Amino acid sequence: MKNSDSKTWLAATLGLGGNIGDPVAAMAEALRRLDERADCRVTSVSRLYRTPPWGKTDQADFYNACAAVETLLEPQDLLAACLEIERTMKRVRVERWGPRTIDIDILTFGDRMIDAEHLKVPHPRMTERAFVLMPLADIDPSLMVKGEAVANWLDRADRTGIAVANENRAWWRG
Repeated sequence: MKNSDSKTWLAATLGLGGNIGDPVAAMAEALRRLDERADCRVTSVSRLYRTPPWGKTDQADFYNACAAVETLLEPQDLLAACLEIERTMKRVRVERWGPRTIDIDILTFGDRMIDAEHLKVPHPRMTERAFVLMPLADIDPSLMVKGEAVANWLDRADRTGIAVANENRAWWRG
């Protein structure tokens, strides 16, 4: 059991994706690394989805998933932890929306609204992206984002080409 001292565990949701190498293994490793931290615990993971590229479309399909976590970290510190996991897994940022081995985004952090230079929560484009909304709805379709439930955002999103790649929500466990 992880010791929380006197701090409060805070809820957040993360979006994960990748399309270079073995993105499924990379996302699983990233989730396990987060869960192994004393200040984070993964509480729920979505099914795994195969999705067409978004933004920059001349690249391989992506694999995407979402995770609910509880953390003792503040949002900027959770972002730093996610970026460190990406860095140690050899994520290189070359091109916006371009190919990547692993991508970890903070989607929500409780009901907080954050508009900092390197962190915007809720994630600014998540309500436009079915590849985020579909796995997030697996975890909590009633989660409120920008005043509406995830399920409502998903009803209006274009799901073209998105397919469940693995129904087993324990796909990330080693």
